[in-house]
Amino acid sequence: MKHILIVDDEPHVIRILRMALEQSGYMVGEAANGRKALEYLDRLPPDLMITDIDMPQMDGKELCLEICRLYPDRQFSIFVLTARAEIEHRLWSRKISNLQFMEKPVSVRKLVAQLDNYFSRKNGDEEPSCQSAP
Repeated sequence: MKHILIVDDEPHVIRILRMALEQSGYMVGEAANGRKALEYLDRLPPDLMITDIDMPQMDGKELCLEICRLYPDRQFSIFVLTARAEIEHRLWSRKISNLQFMEKPVSVRKLVAQLDNYFSRKNGDEEPSCQSAP
């Protein structure tokens, strides 16, 4: 069973995603912000992490950059859910491989389909997760 960590400060978003993902056969963990996500990652690294950007204490951008610093060889992908479509809100991610953006509002069905597709394509070859910007 694949393990997904959801990082979002809105409990209703976590609840909806958790229900859909668990119904689709995924094990789901949760964290309310980036700091709590880092604590979770120390205990139980997921197969994939879904994070919001705008959160208190440590936002999604800070979380992704800190994961890159702390876990340069991480083996899990990151899906960033955000309502911010402007390019300046995505430039920071160019040095992080295996990271995808999805715009809010996101269709839960579309998200589950994308996750199913991602896991069916994943062939076990490990790639470096953090790299220098080109």
